[in-house]
Amino acid sequence: MLTIATANVNGIRAAFKRGMGPWIQTRTPDVLLLQEVRAPDEILSDFFPTSEWDLAHQESEFKGRAGVAIASRLPMSAVRIGLGSDVPGETGRWVEADLELPARDAAPARTLTVVSTYIHSGTVGTPSMEEKYAFLDRVTARLGELAEGGGLVVVAGDLNIAHRNVDIKNWKGNLKAAGFLPEERAYLDRWFDDLGWHDLGRELGGEGPGPYTWWSWRGKAFDTDSGWRIDYQLVTPDLADAAVAVDVDRAPSYDTRWSDHAPLVATYDL
Repeated sequence: MLTIATANVNGIRAAFKRGMGPWIQTRTPDVLLLQEVRAPDEILSDFFPTSEWDLAHQESEFKGRAGVAIASRLPMSAVRIGLGSDVPGETGRWVEADLELPARDAAPARTLTVVSTYIHSGTVGTPSMEEKYAFLDRVTARLGELAEGGGLVVVAGDLNIAHRNVDIKNWKGNLKAAGFLPEERAYLDRWFDDLGWHDLGRELGGEGPGPYTWWSWRGKAFDTDSGWRIDYQLVTPDLADAAVAVDVDRAPSYDTRWSDHAPLVATYDL
């Protein structure tokens, strides 16, 4: 069994200060896909020593913002950073790695491609929405390439888009809000319906509502489970066939959270 977890950590230093370390020790994921790392390479390797983990990381050009990383107990044979763009605001949002799966019985070793991505949150009526759509176009193109290549691929992270009404508690009040706009949700429709990606959180997580993966730090959102499902593991059909479970590791209480997102953890029989 292989365990892959994705989590927006809201700053790796803050997450470890709040208790991410004990969660890793208990959960023992084989692969961690991280977003909003908000730290340079040397800080990341302090938390994930290279004696135990292979690391791939794209830091944002804006200090203290974004940043995506892959920490893997499996060896990496290749790393690809970014989506080939030097547009401001797009760094720290996409990193890929090819992982070498051990040989099983008489079968040869296989490659698993993993991606950690952090899509813009966006604000309606500001240039940040145009940046979000431009990045989503680049993501769509890359997803098309990865899907066409087949094999075992997982693209995971904080997409900052709730797909359906069951993916957001207060959907009626957010119909005109960034993260739930029809134009944003249409990208997910295309990824699932046209490109053939599988949304494991929904396929193995039940029909909903929820389970949600993000709750505001403010007010009683966490206590009343007024959340959004915006963290995903999207997989190719071959990998979907190997998925056996998906869990949202929601903290037991507000004061035990180490991020405003909960990790989304998938188990694969590989």
